[in-house]
Amino acid sequence: MAPTKTSKVSSVSKSSKKHVASGVGAPSQLAQSSRKGKKAWRKNIDIHPVEEGLESLRSEERVIGSTLQKQTDDQLFVVDTKGDDRARKALPRYSKAELTATKILSQRSAIPAVFSRPTKDSVLSRSKVSKADKERLLRIAKRPRKGPFNAVMDHTEFGAGSALIDVSAAVKHSGSYDPWIAEEVEEVADGLEHTKKPKIKRPELSHPRDVIEVPAVLEPHQGSSYNPPAEAHDELIMEACRVERRRQDEADRLAEVRRKVADARALAADVTEGLPLGMTLDEIPPDDSEPAIQLDAVVPKKTSVRKTKQQRAKALRLREEKQALAEKAARKKMLATIPLAKSLRSTAEKVGQRQNEARLARQLTLKMKLRKGLAGQRLGKYKVPENEIEVQIGEDLSENLRTLKPEGNLFRDRFRSMQQRALIEPRVPILATRRAKLKEFEKHAWKRFE
Repeated sequence: MAPTKTSKVSSVSKSSKKHVASGVGAPSQLAQSSRKGKKAWRKNIDIHPVEEGLESLRSEERVIGSTLQKQTDDQLFVVDTKGDDRARKALPRYSKAELTATKILSQRSAIPAVFSRPTKDSVLSRSKVSKADKERLLRIAKRPRKGPFNAVMDHTEFGAGSALIDVSAAVKHSGSYDPWIAEEVEEVADGLEHTKKPKIKRPELSHPRDVIEVPAVLEPHQGSSYNPPAEAHDELIMEACRVERRRQDEADRLAEVRRKVADARALAADVTEGLPLGMTLDEIPPDDSEPAIQLDAVVPKKTSVRKTKQQRAKALRLREEKQALAEKAARKKMLATIPLAKSLRSTAEKVGQRQNEARLARQLTLKMKLRKGLAGQRLGKYKVPENEIEVQIGEDLSENLRTLKPEGNLFRDRFRSMQQRALIEPRVPILATRRAKLKEFEKHAWKRFE
């Protein structure tokens, strides 16, 4: 018999086993079931909990700067009893120059990033070498350097050595002057030689959102609970009734205005020329005894007669006397007001002071009104909507949360809150207009009559 080759299957299968790598840290060989000897026991020990604990400590150091165990109670907790009125102003504003990735990293990590590009600190730390010193060092080192028009200068020429000799101003400005172009003389009006165009400074106006103190989520009324007290529920129902009554009165007023406009248009269509609005003229029955009026009769025009020389002189004299009397009365009135100059000045100052106080009072009233939000006010083209009162009558109230019916819309509440806090502009939904359907018809050649 021919000899057969035998192979150790078990050894090949053992060597072909792949070691399972750990998700965190050093590789692990937990798949091996052998625990013979101290070496194999130490090699195949499970250190996952230790590695996870160390990784959590590293993540805390990356975010906070140190572990939470090393932080004191004052660094971890704070008791705010009063609040800060300047917290809104201290918040960082949106910046287009800063990238979103930079913002995310600045919020999540306390470790400074590694910069590959030069920063301000690194640029300032370097020694600055001026252009003149750089050219001088290049001349000393006999290095090729560029001159005017980007031409490479020869260091063997005169003035191209180590001396601080530079090209003249004529060479630097060569090609920029044309002697054949006529100089343009700017025409300036008399008295305006030293005047300049004034620069308009942009006014620094405060935004309404800096004054508004309305919270993002309002505290709901006690009567809107699923099991409210009787007094709070009655109060909320009466408030909703007042709002609905005011809305109905406004709708009735608009309907009355529309009705009056329609009546006025109908009346204006029946107006007779030459009569006041609302008056009608009855038709007069024809009378045979009175002669008929000829409508086509020509009315003779009155001929104008040229005035004589004496009449024109008299009219001129009367006009001059009338003008002299008017000037005399105006002068007399002005002379009478001269002793009252001090009293008029004091009166003007008092009126100006009162107007200033009224303006400041209006600004203060508007500021106090803005603190409560923009609900119900007109801002721009549209009016900021008010909050809807969500209330259920006594029959719809549920005694437990299992049978509670949801009221309102959370998305609409958030959108309305952003409008009231001047974060977004007030808008109204624009409905798509329905266009008339086009009619399609076919024209026949034999029906065209030309």
